[in-house]
Amino acid sequence: MIRLLVAAALAILLSGLGTRVLIDVLTRNKIGQPIREDGPQGHQTKAGTPTMGGLAIVGGAAGGYVLSDLLAGGVFTDTGLLVMGAICAAAVVGFADDGTKVLRERNLGLNKRMKSLGLLIVAFGFAILTERTTDVSTEVSFTRSGQLGIDLGSIGWIVWAALLIIAASNAVNLTDGLDGLAAGSGAFTFAAYGLVGFWIFRQEQGELAGLYDVPHALDLAVVAVAMLGGCIGFLWFNAAPAEIFMGDTGSLAIGTGLAALALTTNTHLLLPILGGIYVAETLSVMLQIAWFKATGGKRLFRMAPIHHHFELAGWKETKVIIRFWMIAGALTALAVGLFYADWVAQADLIGSAGGVTE
Repeated sequence: MIRLLVAAALAILLSGLGTRVLIDVLTRNKIGQPIREDGPQGHQTKAGTPTMGGLAIVGGAAGGYVLSDLLAGGVFTDTGLLVMGAICAAAVVGFADDGTKVLRERNLGLNKRMKSLGLLIVAFGFAILTERTTDVSTEVSFTRSGQLGIDLGSIGWIVWAALLIIAASNAVNLTDGLDGLAAGSGAFTFAAYGLVGFWIFRQEQGELAGLYDVPHALDLAVVAVAMLGGCIGFLWFNAAPAEIFMGDTGSLAIGTGLAALALTTNTHLLLPILGGIYVAETLSVMLQIAWFKATGGKRLFRMAPIHHHFELAGWKETKVIIRFWMIAGALTALAVGLFYADWVAQADLIGSAGGVTE
């Protein structure tokens, strides 16, 4: 528990200080975010706001993770390092995209092919290294391995893992359209993974050892709370009205981190519930496009992603953000509740059987 608290505290401090420095440096050099011309007109006033704040989120999280582990005696694990490495690698792809936008002074970064290639390299790199160098389960899972009995095998799991990372990173990227929305929602989800990782670790120390089959759960929990701290430190300056945006640097890193944690804690199918906001935002875009094509140009929503629909319906930006945060919190509680309910059922079953079943 001390490691988790230290990692979170250090990440908040480093992210907050890093964000403050970024704001000053970027403002001084007049480096700001171009705003899409077809977006809500109220957003045009945000043009020029410093971007690439994801550097502070990832830097703070990486610093909190590394320093907390060093203070604990250097207890790094392959799984924890791979997850944090994937987060940092995704941030590099996002940074390249953000940097291109700033240099071109328009809201178009890397072309789709280059951005997709970068994400594919990160996703498949993480998936292959994790499957080859760790004891990760190759089964599709909801709250733990051995639950659904669907084993994808090595190649199948690698493909599944890469697809999950790409889907999650793009979903968070779509959600990052209002001040503090992605950072606040991400904080809820990373908090949940911190709790899940620590819970699994505690069970491995008791009578239910072997139930979850996640050997590096504590280190994964440290990664999760470090990302939580990174989001909180950044959110201090990103809350409406934002002094800085996270950019693709932050959104791709957050999405990649969430997917990587889901894969390594064997909670693949729990992620869509934990990240229900991201799922809804992505579905709104898909439905908008499908409806537009099917009806010859009519729109299902005033604008997609769906947070813009509510803005154009007359909701103030802060109302949309806070209500989406509330939904994110409720979905987090639901997902954690489902995780706990499964544990209760298994604990009762194992207890009546007189021990852990393999």
